[in-house]
Amino acid sequence: MHQHGIGVWMAKRRLKSPDKVALVHGEGSTLTYAQLADATDRVAAVLRDQGVGKGDAVAYLGENSPEFLQVMFGAAQLGAVFVPVNTRLAAPEIAHVLDDSGARVLIHDPEFAPRVAAAVPAARTPHVVVTGDGDADRPGLARLARTAATDAAGPVATDHGDPAAIVYTSGTTGRAKGAVLTHGNLTWVAINCVVDYDVVSTDVALMISPLFHVASLGMGALPVILKGATMVLEKGFEPGRALAQIERHGVTMLSGVPTTYQLMADHPSWTSTDLSTLAKLTCGGSAVPPRILNAYEARGLSFSQGYGMTEASPGATSLPPHMTRAKQGSVGLPHFFTEVRITDVSGEPAPTGSVGEIEIAGPNVFPGYHGLPEATADAFTPDGWFRSGDLGYLDSDGYLHISGRLKDMIISGGENIYPAEIEQLLGELEGVTAAAVIGVPDERWGEVPWAIVTVRDGAAVDVEAVRAYLDGRLARYKLPKNVIIVDELPRTASGKVRKADLRARFGV
Repeated sequence: MHQHGIGVWMAKRRLKSPDKVALVHGEGSTLTYAQLADATDRVAAVLRDQGVGKGDAVAYLGENSPEFLQVMFGAAQLGAVFVPVNTRLAAPEIAHVLDDSGARVLIHDPEFAPRVAAAVPAARTPHVVVTGDGDADRPGLARLARTAATDAAGPVATDHGDPAAIVYTSGTTGRAKGAVLTHGNLTWVAINCVVDYDVVSTDVALMISPLFHVASLGMGALPVILKGATMVLEKGFEPGRALAQIERHGVTMLSGVPTTYQLMADHPSWTSTDLSTLAKLTCGGSAVPPRILNAYEARGLSFSQGYGMTEASPGATSLPPHMTRAKQGSVGLPHFFTEVRITDVSGEPAPTGSVGEIEIAGPNVFPGYHGLPEATADAFTPDGWFRSGDLGYLDSDGYLHISGRLKDMIISGGENIYPAEIEQLLGELEGVTAAAVIGVPDERWGEVPWAIVTVRDGAAVDVEAVRAYLDGRLARYKLPKNVIIVDELPRTASGKVRKADLRARFGV
């Protein structure tokens, strides 16, 4: 078998661009591609010493750091399967990920030790290693790597069809499912990004979103490494620091969700920060509200927006910046090597402009859920398209518009109401900073829409103001019957609103 997996990426980067800065982390520390590749070889040796071989799962629980990438690529060199763990998970959720994936090794940052201690006994993970030096009794990854003997034989042979990662879905309903992503999936999503976002070797990407989320990994880190560009790794997001890092490092690429961009535009340093190097802004999670577009366009910046999900590694479509206004509300065209179609309730292709289920195909689409053959079978059509569970339509130019989740669709008096349509308009209402629309049981209509919103301090937003704003923009049966103001909306790591939480709280 030839070596076609991501396990050779570090060696190839060491050969092609050894002295190029690969990572900037902490307070300005750097690693060249040669240094990153050498460190990855040593981490692979540590994992091998822990008994890791082809097909074994290696879990990682930690913030953005060089070690995250070293463990991922080190596992890939052994033909092992990388399992990034969401740092927001509670101990029982961590235990589920470890147990379900069968992780042989868990590597974690020291600050997560209490949760790990509570999770691992239930998860039966044989080896637990902390990042850093650890101590004499429990040597950490860095200490172990310094004395590990690297394997002169090189990476284990893998093919594009072999599993490279198991990424657990956010688990908005029931327990999280592990989406198996192959070496081919991760390769092709990176290629899609290089093509559609014009990633080049001179780019400097600021990574403010967690790498454990597949969007940051598959559409951020991987295309940057594929092109030999530079990443500035941040452990978390703070708007003032993000602005300072853009100016300090000449950042050219930035990815985030609408809230990320809003917080940066609202920061006191916004107008004084030099943003002249920024050229590529991508936004996912939800549509970019006009107020954010206006703020960035005033600084000469525009967005690429897109749509995707874990099962697509995650990119499915992208809307280029020059079409942001012309196709406002759309999430764009399918990525270059990806296909999207809309089907009706009978599974037949839906007419242009008709709402139906969004289905996705391409080499970036996963083969299935780990250990769940029935869920995998249910996720695909007989002819092999992934059923997203999302509703949308294609306009006459082939651009995709999202209408919402199948399970989120509201049926009121026999009429279908798509929350995304209402949410997009609410995002344009002065004073509203974020909005989610859910269906609430109603004796007369079956269900009626309620709007859950966050607002700026002092904003006069209530049900009358919302209904008055939307009246004439939407059919009256779509107008929210109630408006509830909250401090923040519950979100997944990718920034998507957890509507199941809202329905549980407000679905009276």
